[in-house]
Amino acid sequence: MPERNLLLEELTWPEVEGLLAAGFTSVVVAAGATEQHGPHLPLLVDAVRGDRLAVEVARRLGRTLVAPTIRVGCSEHHMGFSGTLSLRDSTFKAVCADYATSLSRHGFRTICFVPSHGGNFAPLAEMLPDLREAAGPGCEVLAYTDLHGFMALWEGAVAELAPDLVNRVGGHADIAESSEMLCIRPDLVRGELAAPGYVAGFDEEVAERIFRDGFRAVTPNGVLGDARGMSREIGDLCIARAADGIAAALREAGA
Repeated sequence: MPERNLLLEELTWPEVEGLLAAGFTSVVVAAGATEQHGPHLPLLVDAVRGDRLAVEVARRLGRTLVAPTIRVGCSEHHMGFSGTLSLRDSTFKAVCADYATSLSRHGFRTICFVPSHGGNFAPLAEMLPDLREAAGPGCEVLAYTDLHGFMALWEGAVAELAPDLVNRVGGHADIAESSEMLCIRPDLVRGELAAPGYVAGFDEEVAERIFRDGFRAVTPNGVLGDARGMSREIGDLCIARAADGIAAALREAGA
């Protein structure tokens, strides 16, 4: 039996209406970005990772559809690198609120925002009350906003398969993210250009410096961590562990 297509944008309106009537009243919205990912990965990394992650989370939640990924996010801290696009926090908030309003009006009762870009975690956490107001009564809006928890999921996955490489998980264009891209868009990975970036570890102090001063203040090549040693096996496990952890957190929150 073929797997059900969960992508809202690929369905017809009668199909969506029928699925809502059948109890598919939850929806996942990935919030990605179009921004630099070092010398070896393209700008679309967070957008296509969002596409994949949203589907994996929806499958784990069950009876859940997947809205189109928000493909540009809050990336001001990456603007020192050519090609990056960024939304103001107010613009990002307006887009998310319009998603919530539209989906709620059609009968979705649970809307789950899942960031696939680090710069979207804090804005989503801050705007959550406003998104709930936009959706209105009878519709719950949830968001996964634990950036450090997400990093731990990647670290755990790499540690399972390559414990000697876990120190190469840095959070951006690193061994975990690059391995995921080998699974999603291998044609766009320039593995021969992979090089270490900032490798001293990602913590609150580093995060604050990045968001305050920009990525170039910490890593001249735009990488946090090290992509060398990337593999499809690591990528598959990183995707699975991330989806497992996010789905579990959303269930705990009421999804």
